[in-house]
Amino acid sequence: MITFKKLSAVLLLFTVQACNNANNKQDAIKDSTNQVAQISRAAYQQELQGKKVDLYLLKNKQNMRVYISNFGGRIVSVNVPNKSGSFTDVVLGYDSLNHYFSRKENYFGALIGRYGNRIAKGKFQLDGKAYQLAVNNAPNSLHGGPKGFHDQVWDAKQVDDHTLELTYLSIDGEEGYPGNLSVKVVYQLTEENSIEISYTATTDKKTVLNLTNHSYFNLNGAGSGTINDHLLTINADKFTPVDSTLIPTGLLVDVAGTAFDFRKPRAIGDSVNANVAQIKNGKGYDHNFVLNRKTDHDLELAATVYASTTGIKLEVFTQEPGIQFYGGNFLDSSLLGKKDLHYSFRTAFCLETQHFPNAPNQSNFASTELVPGKTYSTKTIYKFSVQ
Repeated sequence: MITFKKLSAVLLLFTVQACNNANNKQDAIKDSTNQVAQISRAAYQQELQGKKVDLYLLKNKQNMRVYISNFGGRIVSVNVPNKSGSFTDVVLGYDSLNHYFSRKENYFGALIGRYGNRIAKGKFQLDGKAYQLAVNNAPNSLHGGPKGFHDQVWDAKQVDDHTLELTYLSIDGEEGYPGNLSVKVVYQLTEENSIEISYTATTDKKTVLNLTNHSYFNLNGAGSGTINDHLLTINADKFTPVDSTLIPTGLLVDVAGTAFDFRKPRAIGDSVNANVAQIKNGKGYDHNFVLNRKTDHDLELAATVYASTTGIKLEVFTQEPGIQFYGGNFLDSSLLGKKDLHYSFRTAFCLETQHFPNAPNQSNFASTELVPGKTYSTKTIYKFSVQ
């Protein structure tokens, strides 16, 4: 015999379960439109260099989600709204931390330092003293060396749902660079679907510094195919041509009438195979553009990219004087990324805000020196919208 008390208990239990099921269904619906839901946080949780590695989530009210690992400060996944009302993961990365070790280093999503881009033969001088860096991109040093910032475990503090703070102490002599360098990088996701990256650093000895982020983008989705149909605009009248080892010659050359003229929207693939020396040197686009700037310090629009398939537009704002446009020329079909999708030749692009490559050896380039008592400070914004 079912008493009134037992019936009430059964009804209460049924109500609670129904509510829980409804909430779970709602979460499942949200996750079904969001590719990053398939990335396991556990796949990034392990101990390296005596520190804990984890995966951190930034999210906003538009349900945009950004996943970042404190291993190399890597942006692992960026899911943004597309024109169909669903979400597209627009950056290249891997499903697990171990894949970053077992596969060729392409710096996917990584923080780059101490020096982003190349330094000729890994050599420079400060106050008459010569410094020798690791040569990891023969005959040059690339992106801070083989154990640069991309290969370090950063101390992480999740401030709130929108903000992740990463810090790292690079000791004097690390990868050949002088000075104990204290670095802080803050990732912030805004309600306007912008990823703001703020970099600050101080040193106890004169050094050189050029920080950037090395995210690879495909606005049709990571692993979805070519980026040569993306429309690119770069706010630059000049670029810095390079030699066969991708070191700038020191010249600033007008883009007008060349394959490097992106002052108006233009498909990336229009001239990517042009029979000219600079395209051959870079095996496509892998060049620094000299940004048109109104001031030396304000955030200004550097580049815009648009993909008609998804309707996603990316705008890059920066305080930096240059931007490296790289068209994925060294990717190959052997690379398996998230969901075992192939990251093939020219299926992603990078827009790395920066001071110029090899600036420590080029007196006519803006200085990258940092001295004690001064604070290195710069910001870059990657803003996403639907057009």
